[in-house]
Amino acid sequence: MAEPRIHLPGPLATGATLSLPEPAFRHVVQVLRMRTGEALILFDGGGGEYEARLEAVGKREAQVRVGAFRDVNRESPLRVTLAQAVSKGERMDYTIQKAVELGVSEIVPLLSERSVVKLDAERWDKKLEHWRGIAASACEQSGRTQVPLVRPVAELPRWLHEPSAGLRLVLAPGAGGALPDQLPPTAPVVLLVGPEGGFSEAELDLARRQGCRPLQLGPRTLRTETAGLAALAVLQARWGDFARGL
Repeated sequence: MAEPRIHLPGPLATGATLSLPEPAFRHVVQVLRMRTGEALILFDGGGGEYEARLEAVGKREAQVRVGAFRDVNRESPLRVTLAQAVSKGERMDYTIQKAVELGVSEIVPLLSERSVVKLDAERWDKKLEHWRGIAASACEQSGRTQVPLVRPVAELPRWLHEPSAGLRLVLAPGAGGALPDQLPPTAPVVLLVGPEGGFSEAELDLARRQGCRPLQLGPRTLRTETAGLAALAVLQARWGDFARGL
């Protein structure tokens, strides 16, 4: 079995002895039932990872000894921001988890005219904390060493007016748009995806005026939790690290 990977907010340093935070303790000791002396991998999200071993395991806490640093890089050369209209229930959780696995650099949850999720400020804060935990867990599973930033939820019109460099795409069924043939090597990509009912015509018009290029993914209409992930896979295959295996 592969050594489990645990994200610990850093910075980490070789030779340090650390207590595992409660979520990591539950996963390592109570779920995986690891014992003193067993090996694991730690990463702090800043790049690279560390060998580590369990130094001591108690009923409520465990300590790890940080070992040698591994200068590994499993990040895509393509920088993609997923601007995803918030979807209902577990769909947003699924989208964030899989987007991280697909190499996204940043995630911006958005509220649009047809968004069905309505929460107060306190509950949005809890949602944000939950989504950031999902992103970190997806990095643990997928081998990533940098945790994508999940930004606070924003209103679509305000976000569209923020300056943004690179290629801006908006998924729009029926638009007929396609990806350009080339992308400058260092150019970032912003991918805008609508909610369950899609963007309104007024929102699509605003997106176009703000420099978003309409993109259609084939002849079928995809669900919100499918569309963004399919587009991310296409982008990674065209310009990212998926292209290496094709």
